[in-house]
Amino acid sequence: MKRTLFMKLILLYFASAVFMFLLLNTYGLNHYAEKLVEEKKMQLYTQALSISNDYMSDFYNQKLSLSDLSSKVKAMSTMLDARIWIVNKNGTVLYDTTPSDTGNDYINIFELDSDFLYQPFPATGSLESVLKTPMVSVVYKVLYKYQVRGYVVIHYSYDKIHKSSLGFTDTLNICLLIFCAFQVIVFAYIYYATVRPLNKLNKAALEYTKGNYTYSRPLHTTDEFGTLSNSLAYMAGEIRNLDNYQKKFVANISHDFRSPLTSIKGYAEALLDGTIPYEMKDKYLGIISFETERLTKLTSGLLTLNGFENRGTLLEITSFDINHIIKKTAESFEGSCKDKKITLNLIFSNKVTLVDADMGKIQQVLYNLLDNAIKFSHHSSTIKISTQEKGDKVFISVKDYGIGIPKESINKVWERFYKTDSSRGKDKKGTGLGLSITKEIISAHNENINVISTQGVGTEFVFTLPRTDGFI
Repeated sequence: MKRTLFMKLILLYFASAVFMFLLLNTYGLNHYAEKLVEEKKMQLYTQALSISNDYMSDFYNQKLSLSDLSSKVKAMSTMLDARIWIVNKNGTVLYDTTPSDTGNDYINIFELDSDFLYQPFPATGSLESVLKTPMVSVVYKVLYKYQVRGYVVIHYSYDKIHKSSLGFTDTLNICLLIFCAFQVIVFAYIYYATVRPLNKLNKAALEYTKGNYTYSRPLHTTDEFGTLSNSLAYMAGEIRNLDNYQKKFVANISHDFRSPLTSIKGYAEALLDGTIPYEMKDKYLGIISFETERLTKLTSGLLTLNGFENRGTLLEITSFDINHIIKKTAESFEGSCKDKKITLNLIFSNKVTLVDADMGKIQQVLYNLLDNAIKFSHHSSTIKISTQEKGDKVFISVKDYGIGIPKESINKVWERFYKTDSSRGKDKKGTGLGLSITKEIISAHNENINVISTQGVGTEFVFTLPRTDGFI
Protein backbone atom coordinates (compact mmCIF):
# COMPACT_ATOMS: atom_id res chain seq x y z
CA MET A 1 0.00 0.00 0.00
CA LYS A 2 1.46 3.32 -1.04
CA ARG A 3 0.99 6.66 0.63
CA THR A 4 -1.00 7.91 -2.36
CA LEU A 5 -3.65 5.31 -1.56
CA PHE A 6 -3.81 6.60 2.00
CA MET A 7 -4.25 10.15 0.67
CA LYS A 8 -7.07 8.92 -1.55
CA LEU A 9 -8.73 7.43 1.51
CA ILE A 10 -8.34 10.73 3.37
CA LEU A 11 -9.88 12.67 0.46
CA LEU A 12 -12.71 10.17 0.29
CA TYR A 13 -13.25 10.57 4.02
CA PHE A 14 -13.41 14.39 3.82
CA ALA A 15 -15.71 14.19 0.78
CA SER A 16 -17.99 11.89 2.77
CA ALA A 17 -17.90 14.27 5.74
CA VAL A 18 -18.86 17.26 3.53
CA PHE A 19 -21.64 15.23 1.91
CA MET A 20 -23.00 14.23 5.33
CA PHE A 21 -22.85 17.89 6.49
CA LEU A 22 -24.75 19.12 3.44
CA LEU A 23 -27.29 16.30 3.70
CA LEU A 24 -27.88 17.02 7.37
CA ASN A 25 -28.34 20.76 6.83
CA THR A 26 -30.67 20.45 3.82
CA TYR A 27 -32.78 17.32 3.68
CA GLY A 28 -32.26 16.49 7.35
CA LEU A 29 -33.16 19.98 8.50
CA ASN A 30 -36.29 20.18 6.34
CA HIS A 31 -37.40 16.68 7.30
CA TYR A 32 -36.99 17.43 11.00
CA ALA A 33 -38.82 20.77 10.64
CA GLU A 34 -41.73 19.02 8.92
CA LYS A 35 -41.83 16.47 11.72
CA LEU A 36 -41.91 19.25 14.32
CA VAL A 37 -44.76 20.97 12.44
CA GLU A 38 -46.84 17.79 12.50
CA GLU A 39 -46.15 17.27 16.18
CA LYS A 40 -47.02 20.92 16.95
CA LYS A 41 -50.32 20.61 15.03
CA MET A 42 -51.32 17.62 17.14
CA GLN A 43 -50.32 19.43 20.31
CA LEU A 44 -52.25 22.61 19.40
CA TYR A 45 -55.30 20.65 18.32
CA THR A 46 -55.29 18.88 21.70
CA GLN A 47 -55.08 22.24 23.50
CA ALA A 48 -57.91 23.69 21.40
CA LEU A 49 -60.04 20.67 22.37
CA SER A 50 -59.14 21.25 26.00
CA ILE A 51 -60.17 24.94 25.81
CA SER A 52 -63.48 24.01 24.20
CA ASN A 53 -64.30 21.32 26.76
CA ASP A 54 -63.14 23.28 29.82
CA TYR A 55 -64.37 26.79 29.12
CA MET A 56 -66.60 27.26 26.08
CA SER A 57 -69.69 25.44 27.41
CA ASP A 58 -69.67 27.62 30.53
CA PHE A 59 -69.20 30.68 28.34
CA TYR A 60 -72.23 29.90 26.14
CA ASN A 61 -74.49 29.09 29.09
CA GLN A 62 -73.29 32.40 30.63
CA LYS A 63 -71.60 30.78 33.61
CA LEU A 64 -68.31 32.31 32.42
CA SER A 65 -68.00 35.91 31.26
CA LEU A 66 -65.92 36.96 28.26
CA SER A 67 -63.50 38.68 30.63
CA ASP A 68 -62.99 35.49 32.66
CA LEU A 69 -62.70 33.44 29.47
CA SER A 70 -60.14 35.89 28.13
CA SER A 71 -57.97 35.63 31.24
CA LYS A 72 -58.01 31.83 31.12
CA VAL A 73 -57.24 31.76 27.39
CA LYS A 74 -54.50 34.33 27.94
CA ALA A 75 -52.87 32.05 30.50
CA MET A 76 -53.13 29.16 28.09
CA SER A 77 -51.58 31.32 25.36
CA THR A 78 -48.66 32.22 27.59
CA MET A 79 -48.11 28.59 28.48
CA LEU A 80 -48.17 27.51 24.83
CA ASP A 81 -46.31 30.57 23.57
CA ALA A 82 -49.03 30.78 20.92
CA ARG A 83 -51.70 33.21 19.67
CA ILE A 84 -55.28 32.13 20.42
CA TRP A 85 -58.51 33.39 18.91
CA ILE A 86 -62.01 32.90 20.27
CA VAL A 87 -64.26 33.19 17.23
CA ASN A 88 -68.07 33.27 17.07
CA LYS A 89 -70.10 31.39 14.54
CA ASN A 90 -70.13 34.41 12.22
CA GLY A 91 -66.36 34.39 11.95
CA THR A 92 -65.75 37.44 14.12
CA VAL A 93 -62.85 37.23 16.55
CA LEU A 94 -64.28 37.83 20.04
CA TYR A 95 -60.92 37.68 21.76
CA ASP A 96 -57.32 37.77 20.48
CA THR A 97 -54.46 37.08 22.88
CA THR A 98 -52.19 39.22 20.68
CA PRO A 99 -54.18 42.34 19.73
CA SER A 100 -53.13 44.58 16.84
CA ASP A 101 -50.73 47.47 17.46
CA THR A 102 -52.99 49.79 15.44
CA GLY A 103 -55.86 49.47 17.92
CA ASN A 104 -58.16 48.04 15.25
CA ASP A 105 -59.02 44.69 16.77
CA TYR A 106 -61.93 43.85 14.49
CA ILE A 107 -61.22 40.67 12.52
CA ASN A 108 -63.78 38.71 10.56
CA ILE A 109 -62.26 35.55 9.23
CA PHE A 110 -65.00 34.77 6.74
CA GLU A 111 -64.32 38.13 5.11
CA LEU A 112 -60.68 37.19 4.67
CA ASP A 113 -61.12 33.52 3.77
CA SER A 114 -64.51 31.83 3.63
CA ASP A 115 -63.01 28.34 3.94
CA PHE A 116 -60.49 28.96 6.72
CA LEU A 117 -62.67 27.93 9.65
CA TYR A 118 -63.86 24.73 7.96
CA GLN A 119 -60.39 23.13 7.94
CA PRO A 120 -58.75 21.65 11.05
CA PHE A 121 -55.26 22.60 9.79
CA PRO A 122 -55.76 25.52 7.40
CA ALA A 123 -53.08 27.39 5.49
CA THR A 124 -52.52 30.94 6.69
CA GLY A 125 -51.65 32.53 3.38
CA SER A 126 -55.07 34.31 3.17
CA LEU A 127 -54.59 35.92 6.58
CA GLU A 128 -51.32 37.72 5.84
CA SER A 129 -52.94 41.07 6.65
CA VAL A 130 -53.63 39.83 10.18
CA LEU A 131 -50.82 37.33 10.71
CA LYS A 132 -47.58 39.11 9.83
CA THR A 133 -45.41 35.96 10.00
CA PRO A 134 -46.00 32.38 8.76
CA MET A 135 -48.00 30.40 11.28
CA VAL A 136 -48.97 26.82 12.01
CA SER A 137 -52.72 27.05 12.68
CA VAL A 138 -55.41 24.72 14.00
CA VAL A 139 -59.18 25.25 14.07
CA TYR A 140 -61.52 23.48 16.46
CA LYS A 141 -65.31 23.78 16.08
CA VAL A 142 -67.11 24.49 19.36
CA LEU A 143 -70.42 22.63 19.61
CA TYR A 144 -73.06 23.60 22.12
CA LYS A 145 -76.44 21.87 22.18
CA TYR A 146 -75.53 20.11 18.91
CA GLN A 147 -74.92 23.36 17.09
CA VAL A 148 -71.73 25.10 15.99
CA ARG A 149 -71.51 28.11 18.28
CA GLY A 150 -67.97 29.21 17.53
CA TYR A 151 -64.37 28.26 16.97
CA VAL A 152 -61.11 28.04 18.87
CA VAL A 153 -58.19 29.02 16.63
CA ILE A 154 -54.58 28.62 17.77
CA HIS A 155 -51.58 29.99 15.84
CA TYR A 156 -47.97 29.05 16.48
CA SER A 157 -45.07 30.81 14.77
CA TYR A 158 -43.37 28.73 12.11
CA ASP A 159 -40.15 30.68 12.80
CA LYS A 160 -40.05 29.23 16.32
CA ILE A 161 -40.33 25.71 14.90
CA HIS A 162 -37.57 26.49 12.41
CA LYS A 163 -35.35 27.81 15.24
CA SER A 164 -35.97 24.60 17.20
CA SER A 165 -35.00 22.50 14.21
CA LEU A 166 -31.91 24.66 13.68
CA GLY A 167 -30.93 24.22 17.31
CA PHE A 168 -31.24 20.44 17.02
CA THR A 169 -29.34 20.46 13.72
CA ASP A 170 -26.58 22.60 15.24
CA THR A 171 -26.21 20.03 18.00
CA LEU A 172 -25.92 17.29 15.37
CA ASN A 173 -23.38 19.41 13.45
CA ILE A 174 -21.25 19.76 16.57
CA CYS A 175 -21.46 15.99 17.13
CA LEU A 176 -20.55 15.45 13.48
CA LEU A 177 -17.51 17.72 13.78
CA ILE A 178 -16.40 15.92 16.95
CA PHE A 179 -16.90 12.59 15.18
CA CYS A 180 -14.92 13.79 12.16
CA ALA A 181 -12.08 14.95 14.39
CA PHE A 182 -12.14 11.58 16.14
CA GLN A 183 -12.11 9.82 12.77
CA VAL A 184 -9.05 11.83 11.75
CA ILE A 185 -7.31 10.46 14.85
CA VAL A 186 -8.52 6.97 13.92
CA PHE A 187 -7.20 7.36 10.36
CA ALA A 188 -3.87 8.61 11.69
CA TYR A 189 -3.68 5.56 13.94
CA ILE A 190 -4.62 3.26 11.04
CA TYR A 191 -1.86 4.87 8.96
CA TYR A 192 0.66 4.41 11.74
CA ALA A 193 -0.50 0.86 12.50
CA THR A 194 -0.93 -0.45 8.94
CA VAL A 195 0.36 1.75 6.13
CA ARG A 196 3.76 2.54 7.66
CA PRO A 197 4.49 -1.14 8.48
CA LEU A 198 3.33 -2.15 5.00
CA ASN A 199 5.64 0.46 3.45
CA LYS A 200 8.54 -0.93 5.48
CA LEU A 201 7.67 -4.48 4.46
CA ASN A 202 7.39 -3.39 0.83
CA LYS A 203 10.80 -1.70 1.01
CA ALA A 204 12.28 -4.87 2.52
CA ALA A 205 10.71 -7.00 -0.23
CA LEU A 206 12.20 -4.68 -2.89
CA GLU A 207 15.62 -4.96 -1.26
CA TYR A 208 15.34 -8.75 -1.23
CA THR A 209 14.36 -8.80 -4.91
CA LYS A 210 17.53 -6.79 -5.63
CA GLY A 211 19.58 -9.51 -3.97
CA ASN A 212 20.23 -7.58 -0.76
CA TYR A 213 19.43 -10.53 1.52
CA THR A 214 21.31 -8.99 4.45
CA TYR A 215 18.74 -6.16 4.70
CA SER A 216 17.68 -5.94 8.33
CA ARG A 217 14.31 -7.27 9.48
CA PRO A 218 11.89 -4.35 8.86
CA LEU A 219 9.63 -4.81 11.91
CA HIS A 220 10.16 -6.09 15.44
CA THR A 221 6.54 -6.16 16.62
CA THR A 222 4.61 -9.17 17.90
CA ASP A 223 1.45 -8.61 15.84
CA GLU A 224 0.53 -9.99 12.41
CA PHE A 225 2.84 -7.50 10.68
CA GLY A 226 5.68 -8.67 12.89
CA THR A 227 4.89 -12.26 11.92
CA LEU A 228 4.92 -11.29 8.25
CA SER A 229 8.22 -9.46 8.81
CA ASN A 230 9.71 -12.59 10.38
CA SER A 231 8.46 -14.66 7.45
CA LEU A 232 10.03 -12.24 4.95
CA ALA A 233 13.31 -12.26 6.84
CA TYR A 234 13.23 -16.07 7.02
CA MET A 235 12.45 -16.26 3.30
CA ALA A 236 15.36 -13.92 2.56
CA GLY A 237 17.64 -16.10 4.67
CA GLU A 238 16.51 -19.23 2.83
CA ILE A 239 16.97 -17.54 -0.54
CA ARG A 240 20.42 -16.37 0.56
CA ASN A 241 21.29 -19.94 1.55
CA LEU A 242 19.91 -21.21 -1.74
CA ASP A 243 21.90 -18.59 -3.61
CA ASN A 244 25.04 -19.59 -1.73
CA TYR A 245 24.23 -23.25 -2.37
CA GLN A 246 23.81 -22.60 -6.09
CA LYS A 247 27.14 -20.78 -6.21
CA LYS A 248 28.75 -23.63 -4.32
CA PHE A 249 26.98 -26.16 -6.55
CA VAL A 250 28.26 -24.46 -9.71
CA ALA A 251 31.77 -24.24 -8.26
CA ASN A 252 31.74 -27.92 -7.27
CA ILE A 253 30.32 -29.22 -10.50
CA SER A 254 32.72 -27.03 -12.46
CA HIS A 255 35.60 -28.46 -10.47
CA ASP A 256 34.44 -32.07 -10.82
CA PHE A 257 33.78 -31.74 -14.55
CA ARG A 258 36.82 -29.61 -15.38
CA SER A 259 39.42 -32.02 -13.96
CA PRO A 260 38.44 -35.11 -16.00
CA LEU A 261 37.69 -33.04 -19.11
CA THR A 262 41.11 -31.42 -18.87
CA SER A 263 42.75 -34.84 -18.56
CA ILE A 264 40.74 -36.29 -21.45
CA LYS A 265 41.47 -33.29 -23.70
CA GLY A 266 45.14 -33.19 -22.81
CA TYR A 267 45.83 -36.89 -23.29
CA ALA A 268 43.67 -37.08 -26.46
CA GLU A 269 45.61 -34.18 -28.05
CA ALA A 270 48.90 -35.72 -26.94
CA LEU A 271 47.94 -39.03 -28.57
CA LEU A 272 46.87 -37.27 -31.77
CA ASP A 273 49.97 -35.13 -32.19
CA GLY A 274 52.34 -37.97 -31.26
CA THR A 275 53.64 -36.43 -28.03
CA ILE A 276 52.85 -39.71 -26.28
CA PRO A 277 54.83 -42.63 -27.73
CA TYR A 278 52.78 -45.28 -29.43
CA GLU A 279 53.88 -47.97 -27.01
CA MET A 280 52.43 -45.85 -24.13
CA LYS A 281 49.01 -45.29 -25.75
CA ASP A 282 47.25 -48.10 -23.84
CA LYS A 283 48.19 -46.52 -20.50
CA TYR A 284 46.83 -43.10 -21.42
CA LEU A 285 43.77 -44.53 -23.16
CA GLY A 286 43.10 -46.25 -19.84
CA ILE A 287 43.33 -42.90 -18.08
CA ILE A 288 40.91 -41.40 -20.62
CA SER A 289 38.51 -44.31 -20.05
CA PHE A 290 38.79 -43.89 -16.29
CA GLU A 291 37.99 -40.15 -16.48
CA THR A 292 35.12 -40.86 -18.87
CA GLU A 293 33.68 -43.29 -16.36
CA ARG A 294 33.91 -40.61 -13.68
CA LEU A 295 31.94 -38.18 -15.88
CA THR A 296 29.34 -40.87 -16.58
CA LYS A 297 28.88 -41.60 -12.87
CA LEU A 298 28.70 -37.89 -12.08
CA THR A 299 26.06 -37.25 -14.75
CA SER A 300 24.06 -40.31 -13.71
CA GLY A 301 24.13 -39.19 -10.06
CA LEU A 302 22.92 -35.70 -10.95
CA LEU A 303 20.07 -37.11 -13.01
CA THR A 304 19.09 -39.41 -10.13
CA LEU A 305 19.00 -36.53 -7.64
CA ASN A 306 17.10 -34.32 -10.07
CA GLY A 307 14.53 -37.09 -10.50
CA PHE A 308 13.92 -37.22 -6.75
CA GLU A 309 13.68 -33.44 -6.41
CA ASN A 310 11.13 -33.16 -9.22
CA ARG A 311 9.24 -36.19 -7.90
CA GLY A 312 9.78 -37.79 -11.25
CA THR A 313 11.00 -41.10 -9.82
CA LEU A 314 8.25 -43.51 -8.83
CA LEU A 315 8.95 -46.15 -6.21
CA GLU A 316 8.07 -49.76 -6.96
CA ILE A 317 7.13 -50.94 -3.49
CA THR A 318 7.35 -54.71 -2.99
CA SER A 319 7.83 -57.04 -0.06
CA PHE A 320 11.29 -58.63 0.06
CA ASP A 321 13.89 -60.06 2.44
CA ILE A 322 16.32 -57.28 3.31
CA ASN A 323 18.80 -59.85 4.68
CA HIS A 324 19.03 -61.48 1.26
CA ILE A 325 19.63 -58.11 -0.45
CA ILE A 326 22.38 -57.30 2.06
CA LYS A 327 24.10 -60.63 1.29
CA LYS A 328 23.93 -60.04 -2.46
CA THR A 329 25.28 -56.49 -2.11
CA ALA A 330 28.11 -57.65 0.15
CA GLU A 331 29.11 -60.29 -2.43
CA SER A 332 29.63 -57.57 -5.06
CA PHE A 333 32.37 -56.04 -2.87
CA GLU A 334 34.31 -59.29 -2.44
CA GLY A 335 37.16 -58.03 -4.61
CA SER A 336 37.47 -54.66 -2.85
CA CYS A 337 37.40 -56.28 0.57
CA LYS A 338 40.03 -58.82 -0.47
CA ASP A 339 42.35 -56.06 -1.67
CA LYS A 340 42.16 -54.23 1.71
CA LYS A 341 41.80 -57.45 3.75
CA ILE A 342 38.48 -56.19 5.15
CA THR A 343 36.06 -58.61 6.82
CA LEU A 344 32.31 -58.10 6.36
CA ASN A 345 30.41 -59.21 9.47
CA LEU A 346 26.68 -59.75 8.74
CA ILE A 347 24.47 -59.90 11.85
CA PHE A 348 20.72 -60.52 11.41
CA SER A 349 18.24 -60.67 14.29
CA ASN A 350 16.09 -63.10 12.28
CA LYS A 351 16.86 -65.47 9.44
CA VAL A 352 14.30 -63.69 7.25
CA THR A 353 13.38 -60.02 7.66
CA LEU A 354 10.68 -58.78 5.30
CA VAL A 355 10.33 -55.10 4.45
CA ASP A 356 8.07 -53.04 2.14
CA ALA A 357 10.24 -50.88 -0.11
CA ASP A 358 11.66 -50.36 -3.59
CA MET A 359 14.17 -53.21 -3.74
CA GLY A 360 16.33 -51.68 -6.47
CA LYS A 361 16.58 -48.32 -4.68
CA ILE A 362 17.36 -49.92 -1.31
CA GLN A 363 20.06 -52.03 -2.95
CA GLN A 364 21.55 -48.77 -4.26
CA VAL A 365 21.45 -47.35 -0.71
CA LEU A 366 23.26 -50.41 0.64
CA TYR A 367 25.80 -50.25 -2.20
CA ASN A 368 26.56 -46.56 -1.50
CA LEU A 369 26.88 -47.07 2.26
CA LEU A 370 29.05 -50.19 1.92
CA ASP A 371 31.22 -48.56 -0.75
CA ASN A 372 31.67 -45.58 1.56
CA ALA A 373 32.52 -47.82 4.51
CA ILE A 374 35.16 -49.77 2.54
CA LYS A 375 36.60 -46.56 1.13
CA PHE A 376 37.31 -45.07 4.59
CA SER A 377 38.20 -48.29 6.48
CA HIS A 378 41.75 -49.23 7.41
CA HIS A 379 43.44 -52.35 6.00
CA SER A 380 42.67 -55.54 7.87
CA SER A 381 39.61 -54.01 9.60
CA THR A 382 36.00 -55.13 9.98
CA ILE A 383 32.71 -53.73 8.68
CA LYS A 384 29.54 -54.78 10.48
CA ILE A 385 26.17 -54.85 8.67
CA SER A 386 23.15 -55.67 10.85
CA THR A 387 19.36 -55.72 10.83
CA GLN A 388 17.10 -55.50 13.87
CA GLU A 389 13.32 -55.48 14.14
CA LYS A 390 11.69 -53.00 16.52
CA GLY A 391 7.90 -52.75 16.41
CA ASP A 392 6.79 -52.07 12.85
CA LYS A 393 10.27 -50.92 11.77
CA VAL A 394 13.45 -52.63 10.67
CA PHE A 395 16.72 -50.85 11.55
CA ILE A 396 19.59 -51.46 9.11
CA SER A 397 23.07 -50.50 10.23
CA VAL A 398 26.35 -50.22 8.28
CA LYS A 399 29.24 -49.66 10.68
CA ASP A 400 32.95 -49.32 9.95
CA TYR A 401 35.95 -48.82 12.20
CA GLY A 402 37.85 -46.49 9.92
CA ILE A 403 39.02 -42.91 9.95
CA GLY A 404 35.63 -41.43 10.98
CA ILE A 405 34.12 -38.07 10.06
CA PRO A 406 35.25 -34.79 11.64
CA LYS A 407 32.63 -33.34 13.99
CA GLU A 408 32.24 -30.18 11.94
CA SER A 409 31.56 -32.25 8.80
CA ILE A 410 28.85 -34.63 10.07
CA ASN A 411 25.95 -32.34 9.14
CA LYS A 412 27.43 -31.72 5.69
CA VAL A 413 27.84 -35.29 4.51
CA TRP A 414 24.37 -35.23 2.88
CA GLU A 415 25.21 -32.21 0.73
CA ARG A 416 25.86 -32.63 -2.98
CA PHE A 417 29.53 -32.77 -3.96
CA TYR A 418 30.62 -32.58 -0.33
CA LYS A 419 33.86 -34.41 0.29
CA THR A 420 36.16 -34.33 3.25
CA ASP A 421 39.77 -33.44 2.59
CA SER A 422 40.63 -37.11 3.01
CA SER A 423 38.15 -38.04 0.31
CA ARG A 424 39.52 -35.56 -2.16
CA GLY A 425 43.02 -36.71 -1.39
CA LYS A 426 42.50 -40.49 -1.49
CA ASP A 427 39.40 -41.10 -3.59
CA LYS A 428 39.69 -39.78 -7.10
CA LYS A 429 36.65 -41.77 -8.22
CA GLY A 430 34.19 -40.28 -5.76
CA THR A 431 31.59 -37.84 -7.05
CA GLY A 432 30.35 -36.53 -3.70
CA LEU A 433 26.79 -37.55 -4.65
CA GLY A 434 26.47 -41.02 -3.10
CA LEU A 435 25.23 -39.96 0.34
CA SER A 436 22.99 -37.27 -1.18
CA ILE A 437 21.32 -39.95 -3.33
CA THR A 438 21.07 -42.24 -0.30
CA LYS A 439 19.35 -39.53 1.73
CA GLU A 440 16.87 -38.80 -1.08
CA ILE A 441 15.98 -42.48 -1.52
CA ILE A 442 15.29 -42.99 2.20
CA SER A 443 13.28 -39.73 2.36
CA ALA A 444 11.25 -40.86 -0.66
CA HIS A 445 10.26 -43.89 1.44
CA ASN A 446 9.21 -41.52 4.27
CA GLU A 447 11.88 -43.07 6.47
CA ASN A 448 14.93 -41.73 8.32
CA ILE A 449 18.68 -42.18 8.06
CA ASN A 450 21.20 -41.03 10.67
CA VAL A 451 24.95 -41.01 11.00
CA ILE A 452 27.06 -41.45 14.13
CA SER A 453 30.79 -40.93 13.82
CA THR A 454 33.87 -40.33 15.91
CA GLN A 455 37.06 -39.28 14.20
CA GLY A 456 39.68 -42.01 14.41
CA VAL A 457 37.14 -44.54 15.73
CA GLY A 458 34.67 -45.17 12.91
CA THR A 459 31.28 -44.31 11.43
CA GLU A 460 27.84 -45.91 11.59
CA PHE A 461 24.92 -45.21 9.24
CA VAL A 462 21.48 -46.39 10.42
CA PHE A 463 18.27 -46.20 8.39
CA THR A 464 14.77 -47.58 8.84
CA LEU A 465 12.28 -49.41 6.61
CA PRO A 466 8.69 -50.54 7.29
CA ARG A 467 8.51 -54.18 8.41
CA THR A 468 6.21 -56.70 6.72
CA ASP A 469 4.63 -59.65 8.54
CA GLY A 470 4.63 -62.87 6.50
CA PHE A 471 6.82 -65.46 4.86
CA ILE A 472 8.56 -65.73 1.53
